Amino acid sequence: MPNATALTIAGSDSSGGAGIQADLKTMAAFGVYGATALTSVTAQNTLGVRGVVNLPPEFVEAQIDAVMEDVGADAAKTGMLATRGIIEAVADRVRSHAIPNLVVDPVMVATSGASLIEEDAVRAMADAVVPLAYVVTPNLREAEILSGIGIDSDAAVEEAARAIHGLGGRNVLIKGGHLEGAATDVLFDGSIFVRYTVPRVPVGDVHGTGCTLSAAIASALALGLRLPEAVEAAKRYVTRGIATSFGRGKGSALLNHFASPWDDVEEEASGS
Repeated sequence: MPNATALTIAGSDSSGGAGIQADLKTMAAFGVYGATALTSVTAQNTLGVRGVVNLPPEFVEAQIDAVMEDVGADAAKTGMLATRGIIEAVADRVRSHAIPNLVVDPVMVATSGASLIEEDAVRAMADAVVPLAYVVTPNLREAEILSGIGIDSDAAVEEAARAIHGLGGRNVLIKGGHLEGAATDVLFDGSIFVRYTVPRVPVGDVHGTGCTLSAAIASALALGLRLPEAVEAAKRYVTRGIATSFGRGKGSALLNHFASPWDDVEEEASGS
């Protein structure tokens, strides 16, 4: 039975590859019980987003209250927070319940290129939610938006990490999957940079990698891992999921959420 619980505060992906669906699959893979607070409902598939309905902020609050007043959470993650009202509601509930180990994935653009956040919500994200984060996990484009710095080199990644750390989050993990060369993510705690590098997996676009990574980090934190080890486990899980991704639709490949995040499990399986 799971002995740790994680809460995902995010949008729904009807294709099941990203959003809360990916988060719950990831939490299950880590052996963590997953609870949810829906922020938006999307009509999307591997080809793109067809429509979005954002839930009322007060109903987002009600879901978080219902979970935290009963099941609780050892860690939480945010995903799609599309409006200023939702962002401010989530920030208020995170503070009210003192939700620990908050992983903020500042979702702004879908893999297909569709915008997932209203223009005036970007500033609210930086002002209200990022300062509450134990770790914030932007991809390169999101890091550019949050920091105001164009990223085209390792030095620019470090500069952007410093700028985002200055917004108030305790740690920053910039995902470097869209830079040339090996896939390197950079973790910054305000003083030290730690790099996580794996060979780039030669596949095309894979749906839901960002959601999955942040959910994996939250799951590992809920289990009691320190942040560097949590990021390592999450990176390993996502890399394996990408390497064994599969085509189920006509667009982006789907990440394999049945991959194992643990080295010992893989070794046992391969030796049997």
